Amino acid sequence: MDGKLPPSDPIAAHRRQVIAARRVGLGQKCSCGESSPEALISGKNPVICARCGRKRRGQKMSDNHHLFGIANSPLTASIPVNHHRACLSVSQQNWPTETLENRDGSPLLTAAATIRGFSDFVLYLMQEHLLPIARMLELLDTILRRKLGTKYWKKLKLKAFESSSQ
Repeated sequence: MDGKLPPSDPIAAHRRQVIAARRVGLGQKCSCGESSPEALISGKNPVICARCGRKRRGQKMSDNHHLFGIANSPLTASIPVNHHRACLSVSQQNWPTETLENRDGSPLLTAAATIRGFSDFVLYLMQEHLLPIARMLELLDTILRRKLGTKYWKKLKLKAFESSSQ
């Protein structure tokens, strides 16, 4: 799993992805390493991402993301601009149009948008914040095993953190 919910219309999602890549040029990336076409600003030479562009202009480097779509709720969360453009907004574009736009204010579509937005946001938080911590802990475990031995936690008096299966 790539940390995203499947799009409601995979063909349209692929089309948007191809258009974004063509807009900035295939294989392009910012000097900071950002390579997501949705985060890159078209027409800039050299290529630059939204975050670096805002940083140069002294602007804030985050956006207020409407978690459930602006038509469904005023609730927002401050998100780094590149993540907003390349992750969460892309996820919302993959929702059914009726749910995202909710032109008549249907409470059922608002509820559907709440579920979709919450799911997208939790997956984003897991991918961006929890999984890197898990990778860091796994790396640290490898380092401590090499330096202190296979049961390093006993030497460090970390018994309270031992697995219950031990």
